[in-house]
Amino acid sequence: MSDAIISANHISKRFVLGSETIHALNDLSLDIKRSEFVAVMGPSGSGKSTLLHLLGLLDTPDEGSIELEGQATQTLTDDELTYLRRDKLGFIFQTFELIPTLTAKENIMLPAEVAGKRQEAEVRSREIAELLGIAERLNHKPSELSGGQRQRVAIARALINDPALILADEPTGNLDSSTGEEVLELLRKGVIEQGWTVIMVTHDAKAAEYADRIIRLKDGQIESETRTAMNTVNS
Repeated sequence: MSDAIISANHISKRFVLGSETIHALNDLSLDIKRSEFVAVMGPSGSGKSTLLHLLGLLDTPDEGSIELEGQATQTLTDDELTYLRRDKLGFIFQTFELIPTLTAKENIMLPAEVAGKRQEAEVRSREIAELLGIAERLNHKPSELSGGQRQRVAIARALINDPALILADEPTGNLDSSTGEEVLELLRKGVIEQGWTVIMVTHDAKAAEYADRIIRLKDGQIESETRTAMNTVNS
């Protein structure tokens, strides 16, 4: 059995803007291994966000295929893709995307409630909150939390259903440098100690150094791949 959590096989994606066709991704192939932290970088228009959307099963490629834990996804129905995203993927956003009227705990528990797993998630939510250092803030609403605490709540929400893969879109983009480093250290620690698998899109070269591998995109293709010092230390 392959040790890849997710594989993109010769995927291409195009968008039509008026009379112009934009080739966002062009025959790109990529494997992400279990318990690997991968950073995706590149200039605006390089295909980073498109790649994250495709790997997150939020969109489908025009050509090629994506396999999640060995399961082909191109023939799945919309409902089947929804269930797969719910059960296998966790998302972390730059803008946190927390519901302001809910407490931190209610935000964390929301994916589990949608999946009908509230009872099992009660214990897991407490464990994750302790792990992320927000156990004392669970009854607070987002407006009562700092930026770093809100992102920790968002990470906890991404983890509540024990996903196979965490996809992070500029997770430190709205944080100051010190708080951003704390979040990156949490992700790094989770990969090493908890076996998380993380794909992170970032513009920040310093943030990317927390990953095991940096993939740089240009014009919808992989321009280069670099193993980082973190990979050397933890291999």
